[in-house]
Amino acid sequence: MKVARVDQPGGPGAITVVEAPDLLAEPGQVLVQVAAAGVNFIDTYHRSGAYPSAGPIALGREGAGTVVTAPSGSGLSEGDRVAWIGVAGSYASHVVAAPEQLVAVPDNIHLQTAAAAMLQGMTAQYLVTDTYRLGPGKTCLVHAAAGGVGLLLCQLARRAGARTIGTTSTEEKAARARAAGADHVILYRDHDFVAESRRITADRGVDVVYDSVGKTTFEGSLRALARRGTLVLFGQSSGAVAPFDPQLLARHGSLFFTRPSLFDYVARREELLARAGDVFQWIGEGSLTVTIDRALPLADAAEAHRLLESRQTAGKVLLIP
Repeated sequence: MKVARVDQPGGPGAITVVEAPDLLAEPGQVLVQVAAAGVNFIDTYHRSGAYPSAGPIALGREGAGTVVTAPSGSGLSEGDRVAWIGVAGSYASHVVAAPEQLVAVPDNIHLQTAAAAMLQGMTAQYLVTDTYRLGPGKTCLVHAAAGGVGLLLCQLARRAGARTIGTTSTEEKAARARAAGADHVILYRDHDFVAESRRITADRGVDVVYDSVGKTTFEGSLRALARRGTLVLFGQSSGAVAPFDPQLLARHGSLFFTRPSLFDYVARREELLARAGDVFQWIGEGSLTVTIDRALPLADAAEAHRLLESRQTAGKVLLIP
């Protein structure tokens, strides 16, 4: 079988794709042939050593594919279409997983779409339904609005009846964000997103900022918020936020700050099924569209990381074994 791994942490060039012995499912495990693996920023953190791991690093945590073998009593059978998050080593032709890590993919959803939707789709789902519930009368600021999660957040905010302000780097990306539901888009290279957000909201500020960028946007995100607004920091594509005095939250208007992780929102099996079920339902009914920027061969895993880290993508990047 083929697998992409990192022997020593480093840049994208540290990724190698090698032939490895075929996986054998242990008792109670499911063997799955991978149709597509999702590429996510968390993978770059594992590769670079920002999230340290011992020994060779098996990259990838997300994907979709077809069951090869499954234990009796698992409710799964050969040929079943499944998707997952949190399965280490998903940049590979095969993975083994516990049955409870897998969710069934409806027949009307392509496996590549399912692979693209799991992590980012469920992230957008929990952000707008639980971390900060959007609804009519609410205004949100979405950084990286043309990215994978950003485009989904724009759609779900519109679905919830909220107003969305997005930030992007180019007019081409701004057009994508508008098409996804952003009411206003700020080109952050040309305009101060804090001043523009304040102007759009008549100086009130936004109710919530969904920030996946981190270091370079953090202070501005706080200043863009309304009194008692909420900053949701769910990523750090520009680097980690420096330690700060909590008094900063009071100084900007008794703000709330949270750093959520998807895995805490799908910690129970019923949560995983409910969130994935929502995402697949919305995709199936046409109210949520997953944008796949490109699907690359597994051999191009290093290039996939380069593209992601250079922000040259607008939507999901997949690897095809």
